Amino acid sequence: MSKGLLIVTGGSRGIGAATAIRAAAEGWDVAVNYARDAAAADRVALQVRAAGCKAVAIQGDMNEEADILRLFETAERELGPVKGLVTSAGTTGRGTRVEDMTAEAMRQVISLNVVGLMLSCREAVKRMSTKNGGAGGQIVNLGSVASRLGGPNEFVHYAASKGAVDSFTLGLAREVAVEGIRVNAVSPGMIDTEIHAAAGLPDRAVNAVPSIPMRRVGQPAEVADVIVWLLGEGSSYCAGAIIDVAGGR
Repeated sequence: MSKGLLIVTGGSRGIGAATAIRAAAEGWDVAVNYARDAAAADRVALQVRAAGCKAVAIQGDMNEEADILRLFETAERELGPVKGLVTSAGTTGRGTRVEDMTAEAMRQVISLNVVGLMLSCREAVKRMSTKNGGAGGQIVNLGSVASRLGGPNEFVHYAASKGAVDSFTLGLAREVAVEGIRVNAVSPGMIDTEIHAAAGLPDRAVNAVPSIPMRRVGQPAEVADVIVWLLGEGSSYCAGAIIDVAGGR
């Protein structure tokens, strides 16, 4: 029996893709959001269907409110009422010191990682909240241990955006817990995804290994396991939790 519709923003790659596939194994139908790579999103959707669940790939830039609205409307039209949301869409921006950052670079990171995430959560709450006639649901936000490490010399703007995600998760969780919605976050550490190369630092994960207590980089599937646990009944008393998946970092 289906657990209902799960929307995964940034679901075509990395942690988002791993989450969509892992969620399907637990019985979730999945709307796989992507910004540009339709082929990658289609591959993820195919794997969701192979697990016996329904899937749809939906293009949308999570920087744009109109695209976020369309994502939710299309997903619900295709797969029914939304029961879960994972906000995986995000960017580190280019790695640089703060003194060399442009205002536009700062805005791009904050727009996607903070404003886009908050708008996505807003749309989920509108639909899930028992106050609004919904049946409740789960939201899992993607934070980062960068929020407490600070990202010096590389990603201070990214770290600041993830600090905002932590604060937003705590506030929203306390706001809607009585309305049947559990809001939590996962904070990955150094994970083996293409995000490092996209930031212009392809060797960043490997170079960080000596600073990781477990002495290895994490895999997207390891983060996905925790996200899907937070979506399930095993975490039924978790609200406002922020769980590190960072190898002890």
